[in-house]
Amino acid sequence: MNDLQLLRYSRHILLPQIEYDGQDKLTQSHVLIVGAGGLGSPVAMYLAASGVGTLTICDFDAVDLTNLQRQIIHTTQSVGTNKAVSAQQAIFEINPDVLVHTVQQKSTESEMAALVVKADVVVDCSDNFATRYALNRLCFQHKTPLVSGAAIRFEGQITVFDFRHAASPCYHCLYPDTGSDQEMRCADNGVFAPLVGMIGTAQAAEALKLLLNIGESLQGRLLLLDALTAEWRTIKLARDAACTVCG
Repeated sequence: MNDLQLLRYSRHILLPQIEYDGQDKLTQSHVLIVGAGGLGSPVAMYLAASGVGTLTICDFDAVDLTNLQRQIIHTTQSVGTNKAVSAQQAIFEINPDVLVHTVQQKSTESEMAALVVKADVVVDCSDNFATRYALNRLCFQHKTPLVSGAAIRFEGQITVFDFRHAASPCYHCLYPDTGSDQEMRCADNGVFAPLVGMIGTAQAAEALKLLLNIGESLQGRLLLLDALTAEWRTIKLARDAACTVCG
């Protein structure tokens, strides 16, 4: 790190759990963020501000005026721009030292596998089960830690599947793929604007902890947030021996 980076990250370096070596590790790390919407916005912004050296951001959608109520990485001027590109532009303003790769089209599973292999951590900020199941399979195959989050209406959830550990459950253990398509989307159900920020910043924190190998991750625990009551609940997760992905 150069002198300007040492100054930029000085408040991290002061933390005994991070210090110079930890911050230097972050600058050499690579995170894959799938989705640059409500969850992906705070994830990308905080990982960039924290100094993660390389981010790959996947999103084939364009910024819409209805996104701006909660997708804070985008601005009014971004409307009509691909979300991954809009996020890349915003990150350059936040921290020009961060290298941002964009994937602006829907990826096949083999294309997504190539992205997962290059990443140290994958953060799932998608909004559909097909993508979540695919990421879960790929991260399990390649033993890449996966930070999973979701938010709808006033309710959010977050957990970590760290496949470097044999005991880790997977997303399929939590939500078995029954073949039915019962998606709950913000366009149909609405979402409380700060909720995605609360879950997204928690995802960013879990990703940083995994990269730094500090603290205790959410592996084996599902955090549930009810923003109306400001209540967090924890559910313990165990690996399903009958799981068709990791069992």
